[in-house]
Amino acid sequence: MPEGWRVEVKSAAYLQSWAQSQLSEISFAIAPAPGWDAQTGQTSTDVLRRSDVYVFRLLRHQDKQTLDSLDLDQWIFHVLPTRVLDEQRPSQKTVRLSSLERLAPLETDFPGLHKAVAACAEVAP
Repeated sequence: MPEGWRVEVKSAAYLQSWAQSQLSEISFAIAPAPGWDAQTGQTSTDVLRRSDVYVFRLLRHQDKQTLDSLDLDQWIFHVLPTRVLDEQRPSQKTVRLSSLERLAPLETDFPGLHKAVAACAEVAP
């Protein structure tokens, strides 16, 4: 992004391409991880979250007959400063939707996504 924000995007959906007896449980991977050190060309030994902001995008549509993943109206976005995860879920590897909602992310549709990311990036350390 032109603002220099580091954004981590995670995706989930209730519906999958395979046969399902019930909707998928929504969870997102949030584990801190080693990174790549561009100066040394090696994997960093520091295990952390390297973004300023997390965007959790959920394809919330629940009717397989009318599902269209390209229809942005079928998506909802939860945006959260990474520092909230670092402070409240420092070593957690995944977060369920219900737990994510308790962290009070900004919830938005696609047209509001840039504004939500900007608001969360402003509070990044």
